[in-house]
Amino acid sequence: MEISPASHEKGMLFTRGWLWLKELSKRFIAKVIETAKSTKKLAQDDPRRVTHSLKVGLALSLVSLFYYYQPLYDNFGFSAMWAVMTVVVVFEFSVGATLGKGLNRALATLLAGALGLGAHHLASLSGQIAEPILLGFFVFLQAATSTFVRFFPKIKARYDYGLLIFILTFSLISVSGFRDDEILELAHKRLSTIFIGGFACVIISILVCPVWAGEDLHNLIALNMEKLANFLEDSSTTGFGFDNLETSENGESNDGKSFKQGYKSVLNSKSSEESLANFAKWEPGHGRFKFRHPWKQYLTIGTLTRECAYRIDALSGYLNSDIQASPEICSKIQEACTKMSLESGETLKELASGIRAMTQPSSAYLHISKAKIASKNLKSLLKSSFWDDDANLLAVIPAVTVASLLIDIVDCTEKIVDSVHELASLAHFQGVDLTVGQGEQDKQLSEIDCPQAVITIDGPIPALPENGKPPPAFTDRHTEM
Repeated sequence: MEISPASHEKGMLFTRGWLWLKELSKRFIAKVIETAKSTKKLAQDDPRRVTHSLKVGLALSLVSLFYYYQPLYDNFGFSAMWAVMTVVVVFEFSVGATLGKGLNRALATLLAGALGLGAHHLASLSGQIAEPILLGFFVFLQAATSTFVRFFPKIKARYDYGLLIFILTFSLISVSGFRDDEILELAHKRLSTIFIGGFACVIISILVCPVWAGEDLHNLIALNMEKLANFLEDSSTTGFGFDNLETSENGESNDGKSFKQGYKSVLNSKSSEESLANFAKWEPGHGRFKFRHPWKQYLTIGTLTRECAYRIDALSGYLNSDIQASPEICSKIQEACTKMSLESGETLKELASGIRAMTQPSSAYLHISKAKIASKNLKSLLKSSFWDDDANLLAVIPAVTVASLLIDIVDCTEKIVDSVHELASLAHFQGVDLTVGQGEQDKQLSEIDCPQAVITIDGPIPALPENGKPPPAFTDRHTEM
């Protein structure tokens, strides 16, 4: 029995359709599995995200009762929806962000409502014809002025949202009051529901698994230092990459040399640090962080840490590039460079540990002193022109550049030490000795690598008479220092 061409074609179409549906179902299942894994990873990276989602749902459920519960709805009416809107726009991840937005919205609504009522009353006294003209002028004046004020950097950083709500509320009350005779009742209901929504956000944010922006900033600064320390310590344990500079002459690839790349995230941490510092200023005292904690000093430390990270980035690019350097020159400066890298890394690690524990990192002064000694020795070596006169400059420059970058890193690390010491003094870290500072560093610096000296004095030593009496003679005295 022969199969007609039409039946064969239908069978082929059915088979292709079935295979297409089968492939589509496989892709759909794979996409669902991938989405589930991404969701699980997102929650595991920071479990506070799950808690925050539940807190927002709880806050919305509570304020929705003003709309669902009939006695409450009879009092507030449709204005109860403003409480729901307030929760949606105000509730943020951290307590500081939520408190800042809540206070901005509440104060802006209160001030704009009062001014809007005043503008409406003033315009109503001018007569029916002039009233819309005056209202339009008042709306234009406050909108233009508030918008211009938003361009000031300090105001934009902390009060931008408040100014935006001020413009919105003033315009709504002024415009809607022209057609609505019960303007006072309208303003009262909106203001009350906004306060209720903001209050619910703040209370739930503080009482239910709070997330403090100040604590996040505190840990972020310490983590950034640890990332820089990991790179410097890893570089010192691998001979500081001078093997790379030498082997590139033989054409070997430097891609196999692994360095810690975590420092790269420090380069782009400025916006995160500034946002966290701004939110932290709104937060009340909590835990180890008292009211008016010196959050601004964290930004100073963060700036110095990024400067150090930029130099480390340049150093990493130099070490991982195909550069030919003189093995003789590398061998002469390798020990000093390794010492500087190791001690700078230890310094940053001690500073990070001290910040996390909020204790004075006293051992950091010892490490930075050793790094400064190695830096001073390396500077003297570079000034002495230790390479031969007939040396190829193209072989000298790479090693000298690495050494110069390391010297800059030591200088940056020293500035970070001073800034952390200032933070410890301002925040009253445990074990803070206000007399410790540059003088202590100089003292430790003078005590390092200082050999024991024995001075023997033979014979009498003449001295100036005191009170008319000659001093006793010194004979065969033995003094240790």
